[in-house]
Amino acid sequence: MSRSVGESGGCGLLFILNFVSFSSGFCWANSVERKIYIPLNKTAPCVRLLNATHQIGCQSSMSGDTGVIHVVEKEQDLKWVLTDGPHPPYMVLLEGELFTRELMLQLKGSSRISGLAVAISKPSPAQGFSPGLKCPNDGFGVYSNNYGPQYAHCNWTVWNPLGNGLAYEDFNFPIFLLEDANETQVIKQCYQDHNLPQNGSVPEYPLCAMQLFAHMHAVTNTVTCMRRSSLQTAFSLNPEEVCDALSDYNVWSTLKPINTSSKIDPMDEVIIVATRIDSHSFFWNVAPGAESAVASFVTHLAAAEALHKVPDVQKLPRNIMFTFFQGETFDYIGSSRMVYDMQMDKFPIRLDNIHSFLELSQVALRNSSVLWVHTDPVSRRNESIQPQVMKLSLLSMGANVTLQEVSQSQPLPPSSFQRFLRAKQIPGVVLADHRTSFQNRYYQSMYDTAENILMKYPEGLSPEETLDYVTDTAKSLAEVATVVARALYQLAGGTGNTSAIQADPRMVSRMLYGFLIKTNNSWFQSIIKQDLKGLLGDELPQHYIAVTTLVNTTQLVQYVLANLTGTVVNFTKEECLNPEKTPNPEKEMYVYTWVQGSRDPNSTSRVPFCVQSTVHLTKAASPAFELKQWGSTEYSTWTESRWKDIRARIFLVASKELEIITLVVGIAILILSLLATYFINAKAHVLFSSPGDGGAVAY
Repeated sequence: MSRSVGESGGCGLLFILNFVSFSSGFCWANSVERKIYIPLNKTAPCVRLLNATHQIGCQSSMSGDTGVIHVVEKEQDLKWVLTDGPHPPYMVLLEGELFTRELMLQLKGSSRISGLAVAISKPSPAQGFSPGLKCPNDGFGVYSNNYGPQYAHCNWTVWNPLGNGLAYEDFNFPIFLLEDANETQVIKQCYQDHNLPQNGSVPEYPLCAMQLFAHMHAVTNTVTCMRRSSLQTAFSLNPEEVCDALSDYNVWSTLKPINTSSKIDPMDEVIIVATRIDSHSFFWNVAPGAESAVASFVTHLAAAEALHKVPDVQKLPRNIMFTFFQGETFDYIGSSRMVYDMQMDKFPIRLDNIHSFLELSQVALRNSSVLWVHTDPVSRRNESIQPQVMKLSLLSMGANVTLQEVSQSQPLPPSSFQRFLRAKQIPGVVLADHRTSFQNRYYQSMYDTAENILMKYPEGLSPEETLDYVTDTAKSLAEVATVVARALYQLAGGTGNTSAIQADPRMVSRMLYGFLIKTNNSWFQSIIKQDLKGLLGDELPQHYIAVTTLVNTTQLVQYVLANLTGTVVNFTKEECLNPEKTPNPEKEMYVYTWVQGSRDPNSTSRVPFCVQSTVHLTKAASPAFELKQWGSTEYSTWTESRWKDIRARIFLVASKELEIITLVVGIAILILSLLATYFINAKAHVLFSSPGDGGAVAY
């Protein structure tokens, strides 16, 4: 009996010692990890996207990819990592101006490269940089073998001549953007201290290394990943989907309220004015889109505000619909969905109700006072279309901006209007700052920032002063918004004097600041709901569609549009949040929003109020996923791969020989510890017995 007690006591003590050892070891391991690794917190990964036919983007192995860091500041430095360096694989730290298609294809073809970190170039590359395609959204616009075949595939006009297609390549190693100059300098210092060859000699261990984690779950194409996800959903209790469709919501409103629960009268005519609100670049969620998106939708918002101030707009013969499409960068996700909903009678406005279409494309980089009017040469041959197009092209008299039509033989640039033309011949124009190819040298690039559209502020301004400072860019866009507002007023049947219709440059300045520089500003704070404060941040705003419900850009456009075109009503919070409980007969015609308002000058609290507007959201999800036509060539099929871990870190790595020695010693210590544990356990009755346990004694 005493022997069994001794054994159990020994085992219990061993258990306690092991537990304490494990707990302290866990804390010690965390502490050791912090001493070994330097995390890189300000990075943006290249992720995998897929469509019906292929995959693009980047990924790492499941456990991340590691390599010795080598800084490439000029093309000659590549020789070390591609041929001469004795310590492959290498992690290349690449200067931004060298991030070109030609250089990247060299690295892509080498087994000596384990990954890439790109240092953002400041100032932006003078020669321009566009990782997009030369022919954006090719195959998903109106031009095809059956409609204007001579214009298909940009045969007539190459819209984005600087496009190198880099964002549409597939790389089998991770690529990260370094967004913080301080972290970039830390990496370079580590490289100079440990990896820089001295006097032609090979650097000795320990060497500075980098590890990038960006393993993607989806492979091949959208058809494959969606099929795998659907099988998981159907047969697994804990399904793990591998990809998600790019989707969000379109924002739209009407000048005159309509009942969205029913269809408008077939005889009612609606003019659609449209812009896109999304952008893209090589790196995930790095999409400033200043010229490609922000300038145009800010101009659109300013025009909507100017129109709503006109006294007789509610009496105009035609209604105007302000539309902001999401996901247009990826084969017209938003516009194709709205057209589909109109065709399926899932939208209050039908295609037959559309009187005409006016779209704002890139408008911030005008060389002079001219804004170019683009039309569709095919539909213009229709005798019923031509007069309306001519009328659209002549509506800029008396303004500081001159609308000038391009050659009638030139096709439309990439635009949402093309998706409507695929469904029905509609009179329409696209307004842009370019006559032929894009003026934008940074289309779909991380460099399409406020600097690209020449936004400049004097030094020493406070955040509030910067918010309200009217830049030359704001003045220019306000002039464009004024022209658009006046043109829309006349198109809608207005006969009054248009000289009083004027966009507000100060409001344009506020919107540009909020959408390009800092969303966390006093104006944005005052126009959103209190529970949406998380939308606002101090970092540069990005305009990527992503896969989450209601991305920040969509919600901010929604609230800005409601603020500029809505009215403040004397509702309590309860009435505003539950308008169906009020006796208001027009409650089905409007949307009511309780916003937190500005701060009371005499206290720290805010003065909330209720906004009545006609602003609505509708799905911007490709019909291909609703129809489960994942291999569709009619609709966008873009998906984004899922992942579990995206991070980057640097550390010092020892030589292979030292690693092997360390491993062997570790194994030897493990074996010795196992033998020691076995010996202690076998002799526990001797080692852990008490002096009085000498066995039973007979008297």
